[in-house]
Amino acid sequence: MNTFEDVYVHELIVLVDQLLKSNEAMCTNATMSCATLVDEIRSCFVAKKVCLVTGVGPGTGAAIVRRFSKSYRIAMIARNENRLNQLKSDIDNAHSYPCDLGDLSSLENTFHRIVKDIGSPDVLIHNAVLGGFGPFQELSVGQIESAFRVNVSAFLRLAQLASPKMVESSRGAIVCTGNTAAYRGVPNFAGFAPTKAAQRILAESIARTLSPLGVHVAYVAIDAVIAVPWTRKSMPDKPEDFFSQPSDIADHIWTVVHQPKSAWTFDSVIRPYGENW
Repeated sequence: MNTFEDVYVHELIVLVDQLLKSNEAMCTNATMSCATLVDEIRSCFVAKKVCLVTGVGPGTGAAIVRRFSKSYRIAMIARNENRLNQLKSDIDNAHSYPCDLGDLSSLENTFHRIVKDIGSPDVLIHNAVLGGFGPFQELSVGQIESAFRVNVSAFLRLAQLASPKMVESSRGAIVCTGNTAAYRGVPNFAGFAPTKAAQRILAESIARTLSPLGVHVAYVAIDAVIAVPWTRKSMPDKPEDFFSQPSDIADHIWTVVHQPKSAWTFDSVIRPYGENW
């Protein structure tokens, strides 16, 4: 597949689907031929690409899965097996791989299962996150080491495992989601910010290595309160536009992944228009 097919095949499918819906009263042979064409496009292009997403929770992770499942087979990684199975039943092309990213041996075994089941990832999105919060005086070494393992070590290992096939074909994308803790240390974030800063610098190092080989590596920082049930419940007085919508975040990540090679982004920070920064 060339760049045009990679970026625009989904939009072509959507366009034909819309045309069919707008003419649904016309049950003609021509219309049936269009429906067959949609199926052929899906079978030729959609089913062949693989996207691995870690940290598939009820917010951004699930939204990323929904957005990319329209054009990729999705390998979902998270600790919550019940949630993954629910998403698997709700979303076409989604495959469930329960795994604790802090267990690097288990992660490696899970990656090899994914490759065996659906293929090596064309896109890797590391969205998993772990952190300890509170005064640094009360932070245990174990807390910060656990956070480093999920936020940094797991990302490193996944990039090591996924990148060889990408380099071989001179294509692919590796995206890590973060937040502004990667750029600044503030009180009560000592168990989190250092791991996100290290994560971003690791992503930059990987990008400087892989970009000349045709693999896009990007860091997407989310400077926002994300609209999920527990944040809304904890902030009932906040208006809708105070929150960043998971689907909008997923759309941004989709855009970054599918940027043309002449205009790649490494560092991007997204936030609601009213966010104080």
